[in-house]
Amino acid sequence: MSESQEITRTQSTRVTRRGRIFPEIQWTEEQYAQWKAKQDEFYQRCKPIFDRVQPSLIKTHYNWYMAVEPESGEYFIDMQEMNAIQMSRQKHPKSPVFVFKINETGIAGTI
Repeated sequence: MSESQEITRTQSTRVTRRGRIFPEIQWTEEQYAQWKAKQDEFYQRCKPIFDRVQPSLIKTHYNWYMAVEPESGEYFIDMQEMNAIQMSRQKHPKSPVFVFKINETGIAGTI
């Protein structure tokens, strides 16, 4: 090969990330307990709304998703979880929601 036909090889300088994108959260047991208590309290505010409408929705929207906004008592349903969340955020952009699956248990899948 002549110098003009020399093949050059380039190597990628991209770094492959392994593991989590975000660093792990290092919480004390007290911080975790406070977070868990807030989550439980939020769930307890959303669950009665789900329980009230679940019997009628289970007949027509089985295994759909329901995003519940507890302050207004409104809920948003869709076949796709993210669509239900987006509908809620359009109306209540700064309010958190709890997502249920419209079935006998209110949860999706098993652990």
